[in-house]
Amino acid sequence: MQRAIVKVIGAFMALAMTSAEAVAQSGANDWDPSARAFDRRPAGSGAAGPSATRNTTLDALDKILSSSKLSALDRSLYLGIRAYQLSRLGREADSRKDIDEMGKVLPSDWQRVLSSTLPELAGDGDRGAALRTLDHALLNKPGDPWLAIAQAQVYMQIADFPRALGLLDGALAGVTAESDRRTALFLRGHANFDLGLYAEAAGDFEASLEGRTGLKARLSPLLWRYAAQVRARSDARATLARELGKEDLSEWPAPIAKFLLGKLSAGELEVAAETGEAAKRANGKCPSAFFMGMDALRRGDKTRAREQLQLAQARCPTVSEFNWAATSELKRF
Repeated sequence: MQRAIVKVIGAFMALAMTSAEAVAQSGANDWDPSARAFDRRPAGSGAAGPSATRNTTLDALDKILSSSKLSALDRSLYLGIRAYQLSRLGREADSRKDIDEMGKVLPSDWQRVLSSTLPELAGDGDRGAALRTLDHALLNKPGDPWLAIAQAQVYMQIADFPRALGLLDGALAGVTAESDRRTALFLRGHANFDLGLYAEAAGDFEASLEGRTGLKARLSPLLWRYAAQVRARSDARATLARELGKEDLSEWPAPIAKFLLGKLSAGELEVAAETGEAAKRANGKCPSAFFMGMDALRRGDKTRAREQLQLAQARCPTVSEFNWAATSELKRF
């Protein structure tokens, strides 16, 4: 289902960009559906104002939803997107109607669809509309852990990490599927990290590894656990080496781990981040700067660490956990 959601959101973002040419001429920024980084976060976007959205995006959504050929999943997805757009326009009653319709169209999974959709849409700058839409959804499904996870992601975008942490604690109490638990643990690890609760963050990233197989699935939690262990003054490099010692670290973003293990120079990592196709699609310069900052902290080089974290802050969009972490860390220098 997640792959289908990403596909539909990507298609919609492309449609919104095409239909917003007149908006761009007036000086507004289009959405930027950039490729996600390895942490599966959107690379960032701009937004047209509500009046422009009314003339372009909402019309496009109405046209899409008028089709009788949409699958239940696709219809639920577009209803969620339209509910958000309607909230942006102050049409809360109509937004709630679309949320209600989502429940009829996809009774068992509509809240997971909305949880996968709203944090990405919030990245265009209207977090208030995203939170209002999620509030509407919670009236239909009180205490739903997936809606709480989505709320937490939006609150992290506005640096309200204490509230995000509380929401994720509640979500973890309600999830039953192991994959859902991993998602909540991984996100709680970020909330703890940004609050400076490094030992707790390391524990969450560690717990989120359970059940993951293969390097691709394990690498992001491993790298974030490394960062948390560095800040908790644990032997982060030795722990990472035990996990990855025999792995092939050539495919992006594995060169980041190779650098952290001392098997790749900073210059070589920069080249890999800037030249590899996968790295370029994932804005590889963003995580590479952040983890070079973490490596500098491990070595006690605070000057170098500050420089790299400032670089990460500049390179990483505000919807990225790398930006949140870099910003949080710089406040503690």
